[in-house]
Amino acid sequence: MNELQGAGVALITPFHADGTVDYDTLGNLIDFQIEGGIDYLVSLGTTGETATLTQDERKKVWQFTSKHVNKRIPLVAGIGGNNTYEIVEQIKNFETLDYVAILSVSPYYNKPTQEGIYQHYKAIAEASKLPIILYNVPGRTGSNMTAATTVRLANDFKNIIATKEASGNFAQFSEILRDMPKGFLLISGDDPVTLPMMAMGAAGIISVVGNAYPTKVSALAHLCREGNFEEAKAIHLELLRIIDLCFVEGNPAGVKYILEKKGIGQDHLRLPLVPVGPKTREAIDAEMQQLA
Repeated sequence: MNELQGAGVALITPFHADGTVDYDTLGNLIDFQIEGGIDYLVSLGTTGETATLTQDERKKVWQFTSKHVNKRIPLVAGIGGNNTYEIVEQIKNFETLDYVAILSVSPYYNKPTQEGIYQHYKAIAEASKLPIILYNVPGRTGSNMTAATTVRLANDFKNIIATKEASGNFAQFSEILRDMPKGFLLISGDDPVTLPMMAMGAAGIISVVGNAYPTKVSALAHLCREGNFEEAKAIHLELLRIIDLCFVEGNPAGVKYILEKKGIGQDHLRLPLVPVGPKTREAIDAEMQQLA
């Protein structure tokens, strides 16, 4: 899908101090992304602290995001988890609104076999009215979806159209690129490896740091798509330290603090996540001055 080429951002979910969703800030953040040249947005991916939201809250966030974007750029909805039956029911009942695809994370904690992962996505693909983007993030899920399983799913289900790969395994990326069917997309799920993955043939990035630096992330992805890797490298190197700091105390605590410093909301999180500590704040402050 051409709509999913280039720079996507996995939106954070802003909260008020009392833990309720801050829709005013969410609207401002969406505008900030679009003005920064981001190609598409992911609403309630794992960066959105989705596991801590109720189903009613998720529905309201999706509706608000769709209404506020107002068809300006494509939207992807994050619907995933480790209870296949529950995810299938959520997908069946999802109001597609203006969403073009669903991003669904590989089951976490259960540590299913490769056949279990295949059957999980098979059930999702058969239930979905929208195309599916696989999401492999072994550091969070506790299990890796192999290249063979990814390619098997891509071949068996025409509505499985892409994979967001955050395994950090370049041999695995290479196998997917070699064996995937025509039209299937490999998308980077890790900001630090966007440039090398796109140099190999990945379609783009679904970014975390793009929440705070959309102009830089979109420029990086667009330069890579144009084959201008020398200019892209300069942005890649410029962003590396701030990317590291975004994750040093967990995602999205770091990027929420950066957004607070930029005047876009406050760094409130839902437990069990907490804001970054003083040392990380100091390091982020110093790096933000370098990036200004």
